[in-house]
Amino acid sequence: MVRHLTAVLAAITLALGAAGCGDTGGDDPADRTLTVFAAASLTETFTELGKTFEKAHPGVRVRFSFGGSSTLAQQIVQGAPVDVFAAASPATMRPVSDERLTADAPRTFARNRLVIAVPPGDPAKIRTLRDLAGRELKVVLCAPQVPCGAAAEKALDVAGVKVTPVSQEQDVKAVLTKVRLGEADAGLVYRTDVRAAGGQVEGVEFPESAEAINDYPIAALAKAPQPGLAGEFVDLVLSAQGRAVLTRAGFESA
Repeated sequence: MVRHLTAVLAAITLALGAAGCGDTGGDDPADRTLTVFAAASLTETFTELGKTFEKAHPGVRVRFSFGGSSTLAQQIVQGAPVDVFAAASPATMRPVSDERLTADAPRTFARNRLVIAVPPGDPAKIRTLRDLAGRELKVVLCAPQVPCGAAAEKALDVAGVKVTPVSQEQDVKAVLTKVRLGEADAGLVYRTDVRAAGGQVEGVEFPESAEAINDYPIAALAKAPQPGLAGEFVDLVLSAQGRAVLTRAGFESA
């Protein structure tokens, strides 16, 4: 009798242990986290698309890291565990694809162009790129290695304008913040960033921006911890639904 009871208890313990192990694996949030590295200018649109993705995939959490595309690319090359990378230029995607770290060839999903961000009311009365050359102005640009900085350099070259910035920032949101806080009279940012800022800044369009439009590529990564989810997120960005979100934000169609 005792021997039989002991065997029964052992069987129950073994069954509960196996069930517990199964539950732990299925409930572990880390198993259902999609990690997306994206250019800072995609903050608002990708945050919205992330919520859409989570709603369509119960139990999945989309974790974003927004920043300068060149910095994000470097982190991926150095081994950061990332599922999807969306850059603000082909040049900043290239280090990742050259190392064969993308699952497939990167695909362009949007385009963006620069505007001059100024404080509300445009107190410095800036109308053209040439106005930025005034020595009395405090102008902020992105660093040259960042897509918005490379685009700014190209646009200024086309206009034949030389600007000495008071600072060079590592992503476009940092430039926008300087203007928004009144620490700069003007900054070159993307049209989408001005729109996202609402009435906190104004945007001054200039024709040379047409010569410095940035294409935005996206790719799932070859070593993605969540390869299936990574592919589905890329599909969402490339879908009509994704394009609609991007267009509302001021991006141009690829």
